[in-house]
Amino acid sequence: MPILHIILVALVQGITEFLPVSSSGHLILLPKLTGLADQGLVMDVAVHVGTLGAVLLYFRADVARAIRGLFRLTDRTDPDARLALGLIVGTIPVVLAGLMLKLSGYDEALRSVAIVGWATLIFGLVLYWADRTGTEEKTSSDWTLADALKMGLWQVIALIPGTSRSGITITGARQLGYNRSDAARLAMLMSIPTIIASGTLIGIEVAATMDAAAARDGAIAAAFAFLAALLALHFMMRLLRSVSFTPYVIYRVALGVVLLAIAYS
Repeated sequence: MPILHIILVALVQGITEFLPVSSSGHLILLPKLTGLADQGLVMDVAVHVGTLGAVLLYFRADVARAIRGLFRLTDRTDPDARLALGLIVGTIPVVLAGLMLKLSGYDEALRSVAIVGWATLIFGLVLYWADRTGTEEKTSSDWTLADALKMGLWQVIALIPGTSRSGITITGARQLGYNRSDAARLAMLMSIPTIIASGTLIGIEVAATMDAAAARDGAIAAAFAFLAALLALHFMMRLLRSVSFTPYVIYRVALGVVLLAIAYS
């Protein structure tokens, strides 16, 4: 694969993976604007590895807490154990739903430009609604198993391409009353087991067919995706101290309109 193609895919995926703007929408728009071919499963795995590394590094303190909590899951009074258990509970719905979708074969049927366009537009407006109507009375320390499950059910909607996994999980958190920064933090932490699960599933498919050239391309993509995702995370978390999610919503509406124009032209 040409190096420019690898870098473009990695940057697009890295930047949009954690911003609530739909990475699927951008990856569909990329070949439409550039004429480049689909990046394939190897690139999908590589960029997921890169973005996973970025979120692990950025939230390393919370990740360390969750790992410690795994060894004390039965202690409901331990905040680290509650965090770890919350992440487990919040991940179960999307893993089960994703596996059912994969086995049914409908996952590929959902990847049309029209579906991605409508999902980008509609769930961008849903994010706006949740951000405007949700209170800011809760912080991440108030996270309960019930809230983790509710956010996990919101996350299932992200199986519709164009929804944005981070966007819909943030939507759920804001609707539950978490402040913007902690809503984003919880959504990012919930992405870790989800990315691991989806990356593992795709990785099994490509492991047997990947050659040395594909492995080299994947390593380059992972590195660029890591850097792009790290910068995007830093930008979003700093911006949320003073700005709402409205700029992302405006961008999503514009992107959704463009995708729908392409789909129905």
